[in-house]
Amino acid sequence: MTISIPHPSEDHLGALPALPRDAGGPVFGAPWEAQAFAMTLSLHARGVFTWREWADTLAAELAAAAGRGAPDDGTRYYEHWLGALEKLIAQKHLVAADDLAHRVELWDAAARATPHGKPITI
Repeated sequence: MTISIPHPSEDHLGALPALPRDAGGPVFGAPWEAQAFAMTLSLHARGVFTWREWADTLAAELAAAAGRGAPDDGTRYYEHWLGALEKLIAQKHLVAADDLAHRVELWDAAARATPHGKPITI
């Protein structure tokens, strides 16, 4: 599967010091991580939110995880990224909170029912 990812500027990457990356840029452990990253950059490029809004929302999500005793060691970074994206989408009223919760439930059920290595469909 090929995922097209917009290229973020160094200024944007610099605002996210915990972002898993190598010399070539961001790195992803699974396709969904790249998809969440690409959705975020695409929404920003469309003017849905500023990069400062995004960085602040992600920082708050990471701080909340640390406050729950689950500081990120890099292995769950994109789970926090996705949580921040969901919050920002809800704050911007792009998807109703109930609809978002329903979609998360559908996705979770579909993922659990899908054999390993097969595409997940809802």
